[in-house]
Amino acid sequence: MPARVDIDLSAIVRNARALAARSGARLIPMVKADAYGTGAGPVTRALDALDPLAFGVATVREGEELRALGVARPVIVFTPLLDSELGAARSARLTPALGSAAAITAWQRLGGGSWHLSIDTGMARAGVPWREAVALREILASAPPDGVFTHFHSAELGDGSMEAQDQRFDAAVRELGLPGVMRHTDNSAGVLRRGRTDRDAVRPGIFLYGGETVSGAAVQPEAVAHLRAPIVDIRGCESGDSVSYGATFVAPCPMRVATIGAGYADGYPRNVGMHGRPGASVLLQGGRVPIVGRVTMDMIMIDVTDVKCAIGDSVTLIGRDGGELVTVAEVGASAGISPYEVLVGLNGRAERFYDGN
Repeated sequence: MPARVDIDLSAIVRNARALAARSGARLIPMVKADAYGTGAGPVTRALDALDPLAFGVATVREGEELRALGVARPVIVFTPLLDSELGAARSARLTPALGSAAAITAWQRLGGGSWHLSIDTGMARAGVPWREAVALREILASAPPDGVFTHFHSAELGDGSMEAQDQRFDAAVRELGLPGVMRHTDNSAGVLRRGRTDRDAVRPGIFLYGGETVSGAAVQPEAVAHLRAPIVDIRGCESGDSVSYGATFVAPCPMRVATIGAGYADGYPRNVGMHGRPGASVLLQGGRVPIVGRVTMDMIMIDVTDVKCAIGDSVTLIGRDGGELVTVAEVGASAGISPYEVLVGLNGRAERFYDGN
């Protein structure tokens, strides 16, 4: 029995419903990076029942893949496109995010179509800078966008930056003379922080997939992805025996060590517990069991000295077992990476299985 990732599609839908109810706006679910590693096809089919305004991706190829899967709704490509990609985007009926006069002109030269204006209000990543947005007023009069948006850089922090970006965005939209154009600004953290919004749509991402974005928020996501693998070996270790590469763990006393048939090739982060960070636990028989030694490509060792178990027993590395839960945030913290990286990393060797569709 190889490593597997069980994806709870019903939990994704419930997470989406919770954000729609909190914001009072329509959804543009972000399904880039293969729906954050959970599978764009099954996820878009499940979310389609909520009548989303559009789906969000990062590349033309991702948009083409959604079209090949039968997605008929608008698909917005949020990464700036090269001129050489615009033809493919138009052929696939994708909606590009454009942020310069040159890009808008190139899109119109190809025949145009739906597009959204990207305004940079502090991310310094893409879009027309809010200070310079008024320069696009003339070209927008002849080629108006179907939507206008910005992206918050620190909505989860509650440091006032979201409010500052809001003000810059609203001022730019007024200067451009776009009062009736559809607006969207809030990501997952933005929805949790703001609640009801006067924006027309919101763009949830990681919250849909079980990632906590605002600590202590009134609405918390349900777990979606559950990485599980079997015990493939159990052995006794004497005091002083080393475990795994680099011999970073040495048994302090006689103990039993079990080997899980999964590793970083299956999406579990290699750096868990390294570089002075606290170690992580896995779930076995409904309880927490510590990892010992370094995570390897194909196997992980755990301390089962006080746990009754046998070869073939299932271990949960991420997700829920009974009343216990190992979150993607917890695993990410132990590995020194974001929960986004943990989720996207699940798009590897481990086979996906879907529930609730």
